[in-house]
Amino acid sequence: MLSRAFADDPVTAWSSPPEAPRARMLERFHAARLRHLLPHGEVWMTAGAESAALWAPPDAWKTTLREDLELTACMLAPRIAWRLPLIGRGLLGIERAHPSKPPHWYLATLGTDPAAQGRGLGTAVLEPVLSQCDQDGVAAYLESSKARNVDYYARFGFRTTATLRLPRGPEMWPMWRDPLSATAA
Repeated sequence: MLSRAFADDPVTAWSSPPEAPRARMLERFHAARLRHLLPHGEVWMTAGAESAALWAPPDAWKTTLREDLELTACMLAPRIAWRLPLIGRGLLGIERAHPSKPPHWYLATLGTDPAAQGRGLGTAVLEPVLSQCDQDGVAAYLESSKARNVDYYARFGFRTTATLRLPRGPEMWPMWRDPLSATAA
């Protein structure tokens, strides 16, 4: 499902310009990311698996060297191997832009099957952790890879903090959400 949700993503197209290896690369990437985040217990899915949100808790968002190597291995395909240095620079740039303080939840991935979009499923998988953020007084952070999703995330209280441009690639929008006070929630 996540592979279908990200099939038209600008960062996906940048990292794998030939469409042929893209679907397999996405499957491997999302499977690896799920393995990294599942132990934290904050992977939320709809009952029919049409939508999922993968969260990293505060102070656990930074990937390890082992995880970075596993994610890099997901992109190994003869037709795109020459792009690995460029992709690596881009991903390291995104990581460097990620704020280290204050503690925050990190929305690593939110995806909804294209056939199920527009039915509130993304909201359903976002709300449990955002509610917990508000209850605990903890912020949340994400990077939007699609301009059209900036307004979507703004509905939940996220605001754009910068614009990042991947090397010879698309823009991304880091977004921060302060916890809502009990009176505002």
